[in-house]
Amino acid sequence: MEDSSSTPTATSSTHYFSIFTNYPLISAFTAFAIAQFIKLFTSWYLLERRWDLKQLLGSGGMPSSHSATVTALAVAIGLQEGFGGSHFAIALILASVVMYDATGVRLHAGRQAEVLNQIVFELPAEHPLAESRPLRELLGHTPPQVIAGGMLGTVTAVTGYLFTRIATS
Repeated sequence: MEDSSSTPTATSSTHYFSIFTNYPLISAFTAFAIAQFIKLFTSWYLLERRWDLKQLLGSGGMPSSHSATVTALAVAIGLQEGFGGSHFAIALILASVVMYDATGVRLHAGRQAEVLNQIVFELPAEHPLAESRPLRELLGHTPPQVIAGGMLGTVTAVTGYLFTRIATS
């Protein structure tokens, strides 16, 4: 006869709530949130001298929230499960691809959007494309933005790890 505490219902409800204690996931979300929050200030200070709340959700800018997220995930997995394991290897490759893409494809797509927006802006008013919405230009990141995001992700994951170690001691 089975113990009632090991029924699928009891196990699955506990399993669903374990997401709130998933250290790598929490590190990744925290790093993303911090990076997006910092963008609010760096865009005000460096660019526009006005608050742009769209920065809380937008891509591009300083620091790279994509880089912060995937770096925090990889470092947290490495700290939790070891840097020699396959989970860390997967997370490291994912982080590398995301960070490379941010400085490569997405950065150049943003630059192409700038050129296309300028071309459309200069079209005569009677041209069918003259009234089209501008393309988003802030898509990718410069290498310093990606490095800053990576550093932020690392600091976030290490801080979370130390906090968890202290809290469970």
